[in-house]
Amino acid sequence: MSIESALIFGAGFGTRMGDITKITPKPMIRVLNKPLIDYAIDVILSANIQNISVNLHHLPKQIEDHLSKFENIQTIHEQPNILETGGGLKNALPILGSNPVVTLNSDIIWIGSNPVGSLLKSWDPKKMDALLMLIPIQNTKEYCGQGDFYLDSDNLLTRRGNKPNAPYVYTGAQIIKTELLNNRNEKSFSINLLWNEILNKKKAFGIVYDGSWIDVGHPKGIDTATKELLNNRNV
Repeated sequence: MSIESALIFGAGFGTRMGDITKITPKPMIRVLNKPLIDYAIDVILSANIQNISVNLHHLPKQIEDHLSKFENIQTIHEQPNILETGGGLKNALPILGSNPVVTLNSDIIWIGSNPVGSLLKSWDPKKMDALLMLIPIQNTKEYCGQGDFYLDSDNLLTRRGNKPNAPYVYTGAQIIKTELLNNRNEKSFSINLLWNEILNKKKAFGIVYDGSWIDVGHPKGIDTATKELLNNRNV
């Protein structure tokens, strides 16, 4: 059950960016003159996964034209409606195949170890249906939420639920088995519904990222990422 494919989520509207994403899709917003989608591609390629797919919906031509310079990257158009994360993953299965896959959000800047490489090293398909990369909430940068998960001593995940806060944030990188998607009849749905099934089976695990993680899904995150990357270059 080798992992040979990855899906980058690139279909979203990027509403947190305000007017910027009315004319530029979020994956094409630049940090240090490099589109966000390129940072995601670099993470995956550096982890030795060559088969990359990107789902598209909002202003797709700009992204598709840009990606045409890469080899082994396929684009999947979601039309007429956006399919959300779970539906987008299910829609991509004819290209991704039946083995577990990596999924990666395109609105994160990572500084430090390769998160996909770390996931691959920790992946155990005998006991895991999903392995999520997490970060302690106090280590996030430009994150505005209340945390997502608790992590026990066996690295099993539980949700925040009704509690006001949780100590760990989902970073937007995971390995997940896709066969459970065959049980879902909806076209458009969140990957959270798939996680719920996996959590109930106690097959959802997490590991903790040890580097710097910046949410660049909003303008302030872009500014912070620019400063952090420049500082890292000068170290």
